[in-house]
Amino acid sequence: MNRTFLGYRRPDGTVGIRNNVAILAAMDNSNGVVKKVANQVKGTIPIPIWYGRGQFGQDEQLTFNTLVGIGANPNFHSVLVISLEKVSANKLADAIRDRSKKNVVALSIQDCGNSIDAVAEATKIAAQMVSEASEQQKEEFDFSNLVVGVECGGSDTTSGIAGNPSLGYIADMIVAAGGTVILSETSEFLGAEHILQKRAKTPEVGEKIIEIVNNVELEANKRGVSILGANPVPDNIAGGISTIEEKSLGAIIKGGTTEIQNVLTFAEPPQGKGLFIMDTPAPASESMTGISAGGAQIILFSTGKGNIMGSPISPTIKVSGNPETVVKMKPNIDFDVTALFKGEKPLSDVGELLADHVVKVCSGKMTSSEILGEEEIALNKIQPTV
Repeated sequence: MNRTFLGYRRPDGTVGIRNNVAILAAMDNSNGVVKKVANQVKGTIPIPIWYGRGQFGQDEQLTFNTLVGIGANPNFHSVLVISLEKVSANKLADAIRDRSKKNVVALSIQDCGNSIDAVAEATKIAAQMVSEASEQQKEEFDFSNLVVGVECGGSDTTSGIAGNPSLGYIADMIVAAGGTVILSETSEFLGAEHILQKRAKTPEVGEKIIEIVNNVELEANKRGVSILGANPVPDNIAGGISTIEEKSLGAIIKGGTTEIQNVLTFAEPPQGKGLFIMDTPAPASESMTGISAGGAQIILFSTGKGNIMGSPISPTIKVSGNPETVVKMKPNIDFDVTALFKGEKPLSDVGELLADHVVKVCSGKMTSSEILGEEEIALNKIQPTV
């Protein structure tokens, strides 16, 4: 079936499934203004940040690249960048504009005189942006226009049996339709990296997969921690996962079965179509931020024991195959795949129903995390702030 959804065409040729206005902080001391503006203007999404100053080299570039990627995400119609001073505001706004071709405005709190006047001026700008966004009409697009992130959290036995295979079915469907899928959470490949390596498009890509997994182990060892001993975590063990290999074999299923095109750095947009691996930490807030900054319009999130977190940038569909979780956490779960876990329906049937749900969300149906406001971002960093 050739599925289509209703989305928003962007100037750079990408397609958004939401039409929000981003109120983006260029540094942490503008977070207060960012939040106040977003509270006053419906249709805006606040993006406060916790790093950005006192960073050098790789960390400075990583933060900047992530913020550019967030602003360029096609789910944002336009972007208002707010900073204490104009240099950082203009630098970030220019980079977002250059990549996305969308309307981006920079505002300096110092140039406004004070935070109260900055809120007033920013509110006027944001209100005008939302008004312009509301005039844009939806158009019909197929799955080839999607960049889909796949994520898991609160994993248990049902994750590897039902939740993650359901996501893998969608991943294969998106790739077959000419779209793009991002698989992340590098530490969750441990013990299964050789399987991913065999699926690499080239030997060089396969070597990159092994390298990023080895780097996770080395980084943990530097800090006196054995990641093999720390994973699976107590929550996973309570849910029936016995070893890190078992957890990883279940986790990689959510990426489907297709050829891996390349390995991306954190927040790096994929060049081309197909399945990509993004080198991210395992915690959902950081991983999903990297995926969204890489251009994903939507994230499918498999959870066994339950996880309420979503992305404010990319609508996050929570999928669970745990019969207890779908009852206890009904307000937080978007799609129930317990029929697969119980053997009542085959993967193909459950996968097709999930694909129908993806169409609904892409066309405007709100996810549980959107409705409840349970959305977070977290920037990745390498070294302590100086």
